[in-house]
Amino acid sequence: MRPIRIHDTRSGEVLPLQPSDPARVGIYACGPTVYSRIHIGNARPFVIFSLLKRFLEHEGYRVQLVINVTDVNDKIYDAARAQGRPSAELAEEMTRLYRADTDALEIGRPDHEPLASQTIGPIVEHIAALVDSGHAYPADGDVYFRVRSDADYGSLSHRRPDDMDQGEGVEGAQRKEDPLDFALWKAHKQGEDTVWDSPWGPGRPGWHIECSAMAEQLLGLGFDIHGGGSDLVFPHHENEAAQTRAARGSELARLWMHNGMIQFTGEKMAKSTGNIALLHEVLAEYGAETVVMYLISGHYRQPLAFSDAALEQAAANVKRIREAARRLTAGAPSHAGLEGLRERFFDALANDFNTAQALGHLNEWLAEATSVPTAGGDADLREMLGVLGLEPLLAAEAEAPTAVRELAEQREQARVARDFATSDRLRDEIAAQGWEVRDGADGFELLPR
Repeated sequence: MRPIRIHDTRSGEVLPLQPSDPARVGIYACGPTVYSRIHIGNARPFVIFSLLKRFLEHEGYRVQLVINVTDVNDKIYDAARAQGRPSAELAEEMTRLYRADTDALEIGRPDHEPLASQTIGPIVEHIAALVDSGHAYPADGDVYFRVRSDADYGSLSHRRPDDMDQGEGVEGAQRKEDPLDFALWKAHKQGEDTVWDSPWGPGRPGWHIECSAMAEQLLGLGFDIHGGGSDLVFPHHENEAAQTRAARGSELARLWMHNGMIQFTGEKMAKSTGNIALLHEVLAEYGAETVVMYLISGHYRQPLAFSDAALEQAAANVKRIREAARRLTAGAPSHAGLEGLRERFFDALANDFNTAQALGHLNEWLAEATSVPTAGGDADLREMLGVLGLEPLLAAEAEAPTAVRELAEQREQARVARDFATSDRLRDEIAAQGWEVRDGADGFELLPR
């Protein structure tokens, strides 16, 4: 195993990955709140942490990846009420669509995808431990966490408690001992159509406690990496860390790893502002490989601009890799220069999972491999692309449908007759059906776009 280093949000440093179990790594990443279909920004943590798992497995670790689904939340109640339907029905439908949309990325699924609605028992137990220890208090059916009871509160987000706003608005303000306190359990309210029993009365959990309970239940305390978008550092992850520390006397996770936001016209992409691109629509237009390429084109910690130009660039990169792979000599061993570039590729991933730098070394590798007829290295290319979730680029090209081939033959006849207007029109018709016609000395070739 090569040394692996990851940026830790709490310390602000790039730290060595030192699992408590030397052969096993546990990763928990916060998944979506399922009140509508997910957008391309929601896909970034799914892709980053799925591919991090692949890389760690390549390096010899056994990895457990958990990405939860928040299916009990105020946003779900609001969206369901606006549609005149039960909130559980909406959450179930959007969970199914979330899984379908992320399946279409073709990079596999997490090992566990817990639902908040199916974790109520551990959630209630966790809250009870906080109440019993004096870190939380019931108030008219709600239960709140005493923020000032945790001396380390703010250590993850690097904020002073007095400068923080939990984002809960005026809800429950009159019942809180301190405006800083946040809800662990919310009493049942009129218009909320899901309810569970608890020692404090009927209600449902708050957002933050859900993830603490799901993560601990599946990975235990002190697991290795807790991930998510940088917008979750406060209040969500700060509160997760605090309530676990207070209830268990132990840290929830060893490293906190956060990806940057996708930006749309200079602003964070968000459903609340309407500046979104839904994942299934982007996939339909550009394809899975292009979307994955786009999402790993920058360092995961940095913001990533969303635009047609960025997707077109990713599509061009995908096309270049696919074409270079077709020119490699199968079975030939790699020469020393290729082996050095392969090592640089994996070293870049080991240094804070720098996919952008790794892609640069991959492009160098391809340029070198395709410049020498006997360079070979197809097995190395499969290895590198597999870690990045791009192994479909090595699949044999699909055969063009008969109708497309007939159009290409008509176009060839038009070219021979120097009827370039017809040739261009037929080329555009072929492109509209998802194929590119490429002319060569031995005739035309049809390639998927």
